[in-house]
Order: sequence, then C-alpha cells, then structure tokens
Amino acid sequence: MRVRTTFSKKRRICPVLCNPSRTATWIRKAATSAASSALIALTALSTSLMPAAAQAQEFVSIKGNSVNVREKPSTRSSTQWELSKGYPLQVTQRKGQWLRVKDYEATLGWVHAPLTSKSPHMVVTARTANLRSGPGQKHGRVGQLKQYEVLQTLKKQGSWAQVQRSNGQSGWVAKNLVWGW
Repeated sequence: MRVRTTFSKKRRICPVLCNPSRTATWIRKAATSAASSALIALTALSTSLMPAAAQAQEFVSIKGNSVNVREKPSTRSSTQWELSKGYPLQVTQRKGQWLRVKDYEATLGWVHAPLTSKSPHMVVTARTANLRSGPGQKHGRVGQLKQYEVLQTLKKQGSWAQVQRSNGQSGWVAKNLVWGW
C-alpha cells in the first residue's frame, strides 16, 4: 500500500508512516470518498434499473378452459394446480415456450405460453366486493363479487377498473379489491 503525506496523488509517498494522525485522516477521507463514490454509483444503477423493473410487470391470462400449472417447464413435470379461463398471472421469467408465473398469492409455477393470452383479466382478492355503476363509491351498487371470481378488464380509471363478469354483467370495482391488470 502506498501512503501519501496528504490527500492527493501529487504528494510524496511516505516510506514509513510519517505522521500517523495525518495519515489516518487521509485514509479515512479516501475510504469515505470511495464509499461515497460507490454509493452514488449503486444508487444511479438501481435508479436506472428501477423503471425497467416497474415496467417489466407482464401479465397474461389463461386462454383455455382448464390449464395445468407445472412445477418445472416441461409437460413431463408434475401439475401443481389447474386454472380456469381468464385467470390472471404475472410473468416472472421466460424459458423457451414456457412462462414462470405467479398468482396473486405469490405462488410460483410454469405454464406453456401458447395456453395464455394477453387479454387483461383480474381476480377478486377480497372476501366480497361491490360492483358499481361508475368509478367511485358514490355510484350505486349493481352487483356483488365473490373472492376468486375472474373478471375481464375493460378499462382503468384512477383507482378503479371497469370489468365484465363471465355472465356479461359489467361495472366498476376498486383496484385494491382485485389483482391483475
């Protein structure tokens, strides 16, 4: 290690610790400066990656009437669970024709990509939720949704989503009561 007499590369190198208190101060300054630079670099890196990660939230929905979610990306892999048409899933990874997905409870599995659709759907996560005539609590209730009910997403407006039930009835639901997109 080269120890200099002051905090500058232009200053002479001390063959022996010249003045221990000054040298220790310089080392502290250098370490603080390096740590600050590293922290700034890491902050810049994480900030530049954050928007990409936030935008990377990709959702798909089940296309077929019943689709197997598997433990591994292979038809030979065991089935973890089965999902019905429209159920929304968040894509966390791609491997060939397979998607690693998670449901609203953060349970992970693999699904064959051709069995999914980009058609936006949501699933009711609350025990019950009101389906309203407009986007807001001031609008009248037109129906009641049950937990795990799958809804097709028609439109988003602020913290509300216009959805359609499997029976064709449409209305608005608060986004904090559903999961998907």
